[in-house]
Amino acid sequence: MKKCERIHIEDNKMDQVNQKKQVETLEGNWEDYIKAYYEKPASFKSWSGYDLKEIYTPRDRSAEEYEKDIADAGTYPFTRGIHANMFRGRLWTKREVVGIGSPADTHERLEYLAHQGGSGLNTIADVTYEMGLDADHPRAVDEVGLTGVNITSIRDMETLTRDIPLDKVSWSVITASTAASVSMAQYVAVAKDRGYDPAVLRGSIQNDPIHFRYCGFRPACPLDLSIKLGSDVMEFCTKKMPKWYYTTVNMYDLREQGITAPQEVAFGFGIAMCYIDELIRRGLDIDEFAPRFTFYVSCHIDIFEEVAKIRAARRMWARLMKEKYGARDPRSMQFRFAVHTAGCSLIPQQPLNNIVRISYEALAAVLGGVQSLHCCSYDEPMCLPTEKGHLQALRTQQILAYETGVTNVVDPLGGSYYVESLTDKMEEESLKIMKQVEDIGGMEDAIRTEWLDAQFESEAVKRQKELDSGEKLVVGVNVFTTEQEKSTPLGVQRVSSASAKQQVQEVRELKRTRNMNKLKIAIARLRDDAGERKNVIPAMIEATKAFGTTGELLGTVREVFGYPYDPMEILESPFQ
Repeated sequence: MKKCERIHIEDNKMDQVNQKKQVETLEGNWEDYIKAYYEKPASFKSWSGYDLKEIYTPRDRSAEEYEKDIADAGTYPFTRGIHANMFRGRLWTKREVVGIGSPADTHERLEYLAHQGGSGLNTIADVTYEMGLDADHPRAVDEVGLTGVNITSIRDMETLTRDIPLDKVSWSVITASTAASVSMAQYVAVAKDRGYDPAVLRGSIQNDPIHFRYCGFRPACPLDLSIKLGSDVMEFCTKKMPKWYYTTVNMYDLREQGITAPQEVAFGFGIAMCYIDELIRRGLDIDEFAPRFTFYVSCHIDIFEEVAKIRAARRMWARLMKEKYGARDPRSMQFRFAVHTAGCSLIPQQPLNNIVRISYEALAAVLGGVQSLHCCSYDEPMCLPTEKGHLQALRTQQILAYETGVTNVVDPLGGSYYVESLTDKMEEESLKIMKQVEDIGGMEDAIRTEWLDAQFESEAVKRQKELDSGEKLVVGVNVFTTEQEKSTPLGVQRVSSASAKQQVQEVRELKRTRNMNKLKIAIARLRDDAGERKNVIPAMIEATKAFGTTGELLGTVREVFGYPYDPMEILESPFQ
């Protein structure tokens, strides 16, 4: 037999094998199609793992006193909402998070979203800033602007806020670590330089350094320093900035660890009480500061559980403020919150499906009565949001607000046997967890003993096992998978290396040309105030006006508290 004949025969055999495989695949698909016609849900549990009944009736609720347990919106215990008319009176703030590269890059994206109908500014710092490192730090130079905007000095804040009327806009500053104290000082310093009285500024700062130790920033956020600097910001704003929300306790980042909805509420409230107890210890009355207390909440993919969680949190917070802390002002009892749709629910596989996930999560936030909403961008598992991704996220909010009708009625799911029963369940489970924390000695002891760390680790392992076993189904991950995409449909956001290098160079030039004598005087005051345990925000404002940098201000305070000047333990203080 000739060689070419053998090849021809072998080719025919391969064709036959391939044809057989195609037939088998086709038959298999039809079998799957037939099965799909009769399929049932894989689980009858909520996302957090609670068993759900087939139908809920009046018998599923204990005898309730409507005015005591639910009440109308705008009325204690605020289960149905903190305002009587909710979205009929005012829509939620559409506040997309922005943080890309340099301050100039981020300013450009802020302007773009503002012109597309966004109603609140929202900026997030990069990893280097949250760690308290300057852009020219040896460990920072390759990370500048990759995960947010880099703000090293007052000049960066000036660029970020350029031409924006700070007395008219509402600005959310997402700096959560101990660096939030410097962010607040930089923002106030810039506002003062432009002639604004801090009392007229509207907005919020995340300022929750306690939680940030669980975001990979433990060296930058020792517990005692976190409580000190976080509370300094809160006290300063309470006395000087009556329109400013001085903290947004970040329950969202906790939820991203894989914990349940009740754990999110319980742990978030536990952290909040650390700050409240410190402010009361300083002599502030609960009604003096509690009305400006806010939270940052996750909305995950389980719509009804998320709505119930939010309703339960409102009721729990109202009772906590009134019964534990003796609040008298109804505003102190109102659970004000922003929502960040769940980034951990998004996946890189079949990325356009993330738009659907985000939409459902945003719907849950609105049905729950959110005050401010950030929708993730569909491309976030791959990169920082692209301009198109950001616009899609904003349009998701606008479609919800203007097309769906969900804003027409206050608490539209209220009164549902299922939702009211699930709200009770969320409250019951959250209170159980809060009792566990209390029995340990409170949240500070839960953190020091690493009990809280163990909860995060346990739940993360549990979530992964649920995916591996198929108990939890995620389209594109363990069901309805397809061949891995070779690229992101609308491209990816890339941070300009030239922009990052320029940022580093500008910081080096600032340090070379500033008046060191003036700065040393300001740093000496900051060191003295920290040593005397005074509120350090006024001294930080003066130091940042003297062109002190983020790393220098935080490093000075860190040394006073017995920690290395540099969280990375590479640099020494230039002010010895």
